[in-house]
Amino acid sequence: MYTKDKKVGEGTFAIVYVGRQAETDRKVAVKMIKVNEFKNGLDMTAIREIKFLQEMRHPNVIELLDVFVADGNINLVLEFLPSDLEMLIRDRSVVFSEADMKSWLLMMLRGVHHCHRNFVLHRDLKPNNMLLAPDGQLKIADFGLARAMALTPYERMTPTVVTRWYRAPELLMGARHYTGAVDVWSLGIIFAELMLRVPYLAGQTDEEQLEITFKALGTPLPSQWKGVDALPEYRKFSTPRHPAPTRQQLQELFSAASDAALDLMCSMIIMDPIKRVTTDEALLAAYFRDAPAPTRTTELPKKS
Repeated sequence: MYTKDKKVGEGTFAIVYVGRQAETDRKVAVKMIKVNEFKNGLDMTAIREIKFLQEMRHPNVIELLDVFVADGNINLVLEFLPSDLEMLIRDRSVVFSEADMKSWLLMMLRGVHHCHRNFVLHRDLKPNNMLLAPDGQLKIADFGLARAMALTPYERMTPTVVTRWYRAPELLMGARHYTGAVDVWSLGIIFAELMLRVPYLAGQTDEEQLEITFKALGTPLPSQWKGVDALPEYRKFSTPRHPAPTRQQLQELFSAASDAALDLMCSMIIMDPIKRVTTDEALLAAYFRDAPAPTRTTELPKKS
């Protein structure tokens, strides 16, 4: 038995409550999926979220504790995590160091690496889906847009996934087949946001998002990214052509970043998804070997 003590969030298809497990008095989050909002019964996104959370057991992935049905609605019982990375980024009273950022990025990469190793794309990585436990552990949440990786180039997927500011250029240009590189792009943009303390690429529409991305990182050419000109939205935004930023321009923008931090960030947000680093490669980056060492999770900054 679980109580639903306080509503903390609501979307079209789900309401999230803070509650307690009656037997242990453990604080939990209860995500109630409103089945009657779906025209043809339970939507595939809800089924996928349950399936993937049951499979994705990892220290850096939120834990699904239970699933139950009440009043015709499916309820997911999740571990309760009091804050998220977005809260820390926005709270200027919270000061964090390179070692802190290194620790958070390392945990994000480990969680996503676990997903990719199990052939799962998250497809909605952003700071407020990076939840923080009281012991400092970061856990990836919200698998509502997750799906199994396409096993062949002929398996088509929707490009309208990932919150706009963290959406990879291949998705913005309408790619129907893509890989774990879309998640790596999102992590690279989150890493940039950690360093800047403001969103890096913040468009108000999908069209503006693509324009901002090209202005910031350069318009990709077919000679640099094979097949980019075949993507549905490419020609609309291929002119005027914007040059890629110089190293000096990046160093001026990310003034506190080390060379190793810039190298890793740039490798995660390469335009061509085939050239983008994988989570395996990112975890082996010099950035994580260089001083300072990642902060211990118990010593990471917390929301004031």
